[in-house]
Amino acid sequence: MTLLLGALTLGLILSLLAMGVYVSFRIFSIPDITTDGSITLGAAVAAVLLVGGTSPILATGAGALAGAAAGALAGVIHTRFKINALLAGILVMTALYSVNLHVMGRSNVPLLQANTFATQGERLGHALFGAGPLHLLGWPVAPGDLAVLALALLAAVAAGVTLYLFFRTDVGTAMRATGDNPQMVRALGADVDRYTILGLALSNGLVALSGALLAQYQGFADAQMGIGMIVWGLASVIIGEALTGSRSLGLALAGAVLGSVLFRLLVAVALRWGLNPNDLKLITALFVFSALVLPRFLARRRGGAPAA
Repeated sequence: MTLLLGALTLGLILSLLAMGVYVSFRIFSIPDITTDGSITLGAAVAAVLLVGGTSPILATGAGALAGAAAGALAGVIHTRFKINALLAGILVMTALYSVNLHVMGRSNVPLLQANTFATQGERLGHALFGAGPLHLLGWPVAPGDLAVLALALLAAVAAGVTLYLFFRTDVGTAMRATGDNPQMVRALGADVDRYTILGLALSNGLVALSGALLAQYQGFADAQMGIGMIVWGLASVIIGEALTGSRSLGLALAGAVLGSVLFRLLVAVALRWGLNPNDLKLITALFVFSALVLPRFLARRRGGAPAA
């Protein structure tokens, strides 16, 4: 049960990453590699502030703002300097590796003695349910683990609802229109570049928020923690679309959360069954490749072979 609760908590925390990737990949059709750097940036900023005694809410918010600034920088490089969006993301992600090291002052910042959302969740669980284990479906569960899971669920739901409501506003609708048809938006007199920059800032702000919460949950921030996270986010989005069968905004956001949780559960089960952790990134990449290629292959097969 502890493994299950841990997988659910991690899946919910990383669902913020999945929603950020959804914004850049599905709404703006930009495979933003900045994700790999901004998730570490959010973790690094939050970790340094937490070690210095800052409250978890302020530290987490600062980490999210730092990620939004990184996303905005990638957007400026792409729009103002007319550099390919993929290359702009690679440039910012590469620069962020050094920035993260400077922020942390070393490659790893432990949070074992810091006051984090995870430690607050544990104290809340003990205050509500006592120090003894709870019994959930016949399994013993630590009250602190259950409280941290509830906080992660609250963060995921709050982010998803806020994002949904934002994209229903005039600015959010203009951003979605920019991703669908930038020529039309430009013809209407709107600033396409501004909406693109805002979209990438929003995307990486969510990613960095996920990184800040992830560092607090796992108890450290590390310079290597962002490697391959863009693929993780893509996998979650693709699984979510398969679960919901729709790309409409509300269902897509809900699917991103469900996809992240399910993907983390699948990873936990695979590791429990003896999967070599060194193969995890490889298998994730192969899964995303298959999920991207398989629908086209099936559609081609359904279309039938051309007549002789």
